[in-house]
Amino acid sequence: MRTMTIMVHSTFATVSDKQIVFETGRLAKQASGSVLVRTGETVVLATAVAEKKGREGIDFFPLTVDYLEMTYAAGKIPGGFFKREGRPTEREILTCRFIDRPIRPLFPDGFRAETQIIATVLSSDGENDPDMMAINGASAALHVSDVPFDGPIGAVRVGRVEGNLIINPSPLEDTYSDLSLIVVGSRKGIVMVEGGADRLPEEIVIEAIFRAHEEILKIVEAQEELREKAGKPKREVSPPVRDEDLIRRIRTELGDKIAQALTIPEKLRRYAALEEIYVEFLDSLGEDGLLRRSEILGYMERIQGEYIRGMILDQNTRIGGRSFTEIRDISCEVGALPRTHGSALFTRGETQALVIATLGTSSDEQKIEALEGSSYKSFMLHYKFPPFCVGEVKFLRGPSRREIGHGALAERALVNVLPNDDDFPYTIRVVSEILESNGSSSMATVCGSSLSLMDAGVPLAEPVAGIAMGLLQGDNKTVILSDIIGDEDHHGDMDFKVTGTHDGVTALQMDIKIDGIKKEILSEALYQARDGRRHILKEMNKILSQARADLSPYAPRIHVMYVNPERIRDIIGPGGKVIRAIQEETGTKIEVDDTGKVLIASVDGAGAKQAQAEIMMLTQEAELGKIYMGTVRKITDFGAFVEIFPGTDGLVHISQLAPERVRKVSDVVQEGDSFPVKVIGIDQQGKIKLSRKDAIGKTPDF
Repeated sequence: MRTMTIMVHSTFATVSDKQIVFETGRLAKQASGSVLVRTGETVVLATAVAEKKGREGIDFFPLTVDYLEMTYAAGKIPGGFFKREGRPTEREILTCRFIDRPIRPLFPDGFRAETQIIATVLSSDGENDPDMMAINGASAALHVSDVPFDGPIGAVRVGRVEGNLIINPSPLEDTYSDLSLIVVGSRKGIVMVEGGADRLPEEIVIEAIFRAHEEILKIVEAQEELREKAGKPKREVSPPVRDEDLIRRIRTELGDKIAQALTIPEKLRRYAALEEIYVEFLDSLGEDGLLRRSEILGYMERIQGEYIRGMILDQNTRIGGRSFTEIRDISCEVGALPRTHGSALFTRGETQALVIATLGTSSDEQKIEALEGSSYKSFMLHYKFPPFCVGEVKFLRGPSRREIGHGALAERALVNVLPNDDDFPYTIRVVSEILESNGSSSMATVCGSSLSLMDAGVPLAEPVAGIAMGLLQGDNKTVILSDIIGDEDHHGDMDFKVTGTHDGVTALQMDIKIDGIKKEILSEALYQARDGRRHILKEMNKILSQARADLSPYAPRIHVMYVNPERIRDIIGPGGKVIRAIQEETGTKIEVDDTGKVLIASVDGAGAKQAQAEIMMLTQEAELGKIYMGTVRKITDFGAFVEIFPGTDGLVHISQLAPERVRKVSDVVQEGDSFPVKVIGIDQQGKIKLSRKDAIGKTPDF
C-alpha cells in the first residue's frame, strides 16, 4: 500500500490580535490555485481556475466570481421544500462584487482565458467575517497559481466605536460602530473602498482608510510568503499585437473629426457623430474592415479615450465645456405620482431617476436568512436600470449584480438618517427607476430617494445627496473631476462616489484603475466632493428641505399602544377569531408582538380609533379606587356579580350594595341593572371587590 505525500504550506498575518492563516496544498489540488483561509473558527476555501487557452474572438477578459455561504457552515439546514441552497442572497452577490472589483484590473492586457474564482464558506463562528476572508483568499489563490496576476491584495473592515478605529470589528463592536468600511489595497496603495458612516467628517474617513492600509500590508506579506513556499510558475502572456500602421492612419484621418465630435455636449448626438465617423472609415476599408471590425473599433475607442484624456489633462476642458468642479444642471420635482406615498423626479444633466417611497407595516419587513441567524429588515432600497435608459434593447431579467450593488450603496447612504422604529414604526421600501443615464445613476438615486422619503412624510434627520467623482493622472498632472459623465468614468483612472449630509459622509464607494492613490489626492477628492454635495443639497432644498408634516392620504397611519403581555390572548381570541373580527369591523390591520406592543394600521382615522377603543376594552385591568359603570350579571344570597368591562367581573357584597342595611340582594338590584361601582379591593388571586354604596352619585372615570 502506497502512502500519498501531501505538501501543505501555510503562513499567517496577525491583524487586531487575530491570526489570518493561509494554507495551500491540502484541498482542491486540481484547481489552478487553492487556498484555505482561517480566522478563529471561520474557514473559507478560495479557488482560482483559468482555462489553458484563451477564448478566440473576444475583446474582454472573461472573469467570473462566485461566493457561497453554505448553511452547514453554521450548523443549519436550509429552509424551503428542496432543503438546499438556492439563488445567491444579496450578501453573497455583494461579496462577489467586493472580490471582483479590486482583482479585475490586476490581470494583464491580452489575457483572455476563461477564469473563475469560487470562495466557499466552510465554517462560520459568527465572530469573524467570512467576506473579508473570501477577498483575501481569492487574492492568495490567484497569487500561488499559474494565472498571471499583478497582486496580491489584502482586505479589512474598519469600524469606529467611541472615537476609536477598530480593524475587523466583532459583531458586537459593529453594533456600536458609527463607521463600517471595507478597504482593499496592495503594496502600492488603496485599490477599493466601500462602506457607510453616520455623518462623519471627511478627515475621519481618510484616517480610517489609511489606518486600514497599514494592516493590509501584513496580509499582503503573508500571501507573498505563501507564494515563495508554494507558488507555481506564472504563465507567459503576450500583449495583444496591434496594427500600429492602422492606428497611425486612424489618428491621421479621423483625429480632427473625433476631437470635433467630442465637443458635442449631448450624449446621443455625440455618440451618433462618432458612430458615423467610425462606420464611414470601416466602409472605406472594404472587406478588411468587415473582417476586422471588432479589432478596429477597439483601436478607435482607445484613441477616443486618448482624446478625452488629452482634453482634460492638456486643454483643461471637459466634454460639454464644464470646469473640473462644475455640476451639471439639476432639476427636482416631488409628488410626481398621484397615488404613491412619496415620489420624486431627480434630473442631473442627462441622468434621471424617478424614485418612489412606499410605507408599510411590520408584516412587510424582509426576513433575512444568514449564517449568523435570521433577522428582519424594515428599510429596503431597490435600484432598477432598464435598457431604455441608455437607448438599448435587452431582455428584462431579474436584477443584475450591478443593480443590487448600486441599490445597496444608496440604501447605505440613507439608513443612518432614518427615524428609529419607536418614533416611526413603518416598513419603508424605496424603488429607483432610472429613466436616463449618463453618469452616476446611483448618486441620482440617493438624491431622489431623500426627496421621495421626505415627500412621503418620513422624518429624516437631514437630507442626503450623492456625487460621483473622477480622477485622471498624467505624467506631471493629476485632475479631479466633479460629477463625472459616462465617458469620463470609462476612460478615467478612478470612480469615486460619495454621499452625505451637509456636514458628514454617509457612504462611499471607490474603485481605482491605477496602482494606488496617495493620501493627499484622496483628501482633495473628498473635500471637492463635499463642495459638490453641498451644491446639490442646495438645489434639492429649494424643492423640499424637510419631511412633510402629514403622510400621504393613501399611506397607512400606524397607532401604537401597549397592553399587558398576559392579555394578548384576549386580543387574539380562539384561533384568531377576536382580532379578525376587530379588523373586519374597523377596516384596520392589527399586529401584536410578544412584548404587548400593538400596532394598528389604517388609512381611516376613525377606524383606527375604534380599534384602539375595542382593544382597550378587551385588555384593560381594574384599578383600585376607580369608578366603573357596571352591569349585574348574576345575583346570589351574599351579593351581586357585576361586569365592569368585557371579560372582567367583580363582587359587590351585600354589605356594599347600599348605605342602609340590605336584607335581600334582589330588594336593591336585579340582573341586567347598570350602575356605578367603585373598586375597593383586588386580592392576590386577582379577585375584585366592588362597592355600590361608595359610588352612589359619582360619575364613572371612563
